[in-house]
Amino acid sequence: MNQTVQLPLWLFILILLFAAVTALSHFLLPSVRWFFRRRLERAVARLNTRLKRPIEPFKLARRYDMIQRLIYDPEVTREIVVYARENGVPENVAFQKARDYAREIVPSFSAFAYFSFGIRVARLLVNAVYRIKTADSNDRIFDAIPEEATIVYVMNHRSNMDYVLVTYLAARESALAYAVGEWARVWPLSRLIKSMGAYFIRRKSRGALYRKVLARYVQMATAGGVNQAMYPEGGLSLNGKLQPPRMGLLSYVADGFEPEGERDVVLVPVAINYDRVLEDTVLIAADQRGDRRFGARITVVLRFVLRKLWQRLTRQETRFGMAAVAFGTPMSLREAGPDASIEQISEDLMERISQTMPVLSVPVVAYALLEQTGGYRPDALQARVGALLEMVPQANRVIKADAIDFELGRAIAGLVARQIIEMRDGNWHMVEGQAPILRFYANSIAHFLPENAALAQEISAPAGS
Repeated sequence: MNQTVQLPLWLFILILLFAAVTALSHFLLPSVRWFFRRRLERAVARLNTRLKRPIEPFKLARRYDMIQRLIYDPEVTREIVVYARENGVPENVAFQKARDYAREIVPSFSAFAYFSFGIRVARLLVNAVYRIKTADSNDRIFDAIPEEATIVYVMNHRSNMDYVLVTYLAARESALAYAVGEWARVWPLSRLIKSMGAYFIRRKSRGALYRKVLARYVQMATAGGVNQAMYPEGGLSLNGKLQPPRMGLLSYVADGFEPEGERDVVLVPVAINYDRVLEDTVLIAADQRGDRRFGARITVVLRFVLRKLWQRLTRQETRFGMAAVAFGTPMSLREAGPDASIEQISEDLMERISQTMPVLSVPVVAYALLEQTGGYRPDALQARVGALLEMVPQANRVIKADAIDFELGRAIAGLVARQIIEMRDGNWHMVEGQAPILRFYANSIAHFLPENAALAQEISAPAGS
């Protein structure tokens, strides 16, 4: 018992390292994790007192626990068995594939990242690029929704700035969860986006097992009270018009809804419009080609964001006009009843978005210039813009009557700076070859202005026609 045992120095160091790791994992690290988790829980409790809709426990659950709950869900388990049988693989292989899908989908929400970092960046970026306008009825509509209901914002998709804009505007109400596509699966952007509560989806995946894992996650999150934002068009509008709805994610929400359950699900139509869409030329080019291949790289986007933030911090003028957000009349799934089909729900929501669309100055100017190819004298253009605005419902007019001159001047200055219109012989004319971009903006409000059938047909044509 008292004999001396000699060990090589490298083995002694290795034993010390193993002992240190064991001590950390069994004694120190659990205490440290408990300490920080307690601090986080207190911070979230304080945050919830400021939010109109507190963050639900589901959103704060550990990611590992959420993945386990998802892959052991009875519906997912049944689909695993079906997958194994149809593909001739062992069930453990199918189970591992389901686990991989769950790891890919489930976010790792961080309240600190969302409210301390994400919201501040969103606020800086949005105010650096746009003057923000919200409909006067937005607060009234939101406050009328029962507190225990899960809210799903159903939005038209004009720009990737939609994510930032709505996140910023919803910050005082609650945290939102988005579905994001393959464009965001780039490190380190993917880690940041997951910490903001977003979940990745494969838009082109047709596998039944993948769809089941995704559907059950969306349904669990909805049942858990996680407020979400969805784009039923399935992608950015290439021509400025509202696109036919795709029922994917929305069908998952409707299929998993229990009318007799504790929570109602309230679908809030959200209409978004811009004086300038940042990606407009990229979208128009894709429409002319007839595909959805966008040439913008993530490095270009990041450089743009950083440049705008720097210009904002140094108090330089950087704005591209207005961005407006308006809520339409909400739809309760409980009140819709079990007989309402997902097709009816989707079409109804798109119609509500259409009728709620904010009308801004650039789309009206674009409509007027397309209407008369011979150009306008400045006073005639002003008169025509005023006349067009009179055709728009009062609730949709972002431009007030006493600010038409000011907003018209801003719109024209922006279009001139982009070399889309020019002054010739005392008249405002579109620059040759710029009709597609004017049509892109006019399309967003053309449904309010049907007084000229020929013009309506031209504006509704694809951008490449």
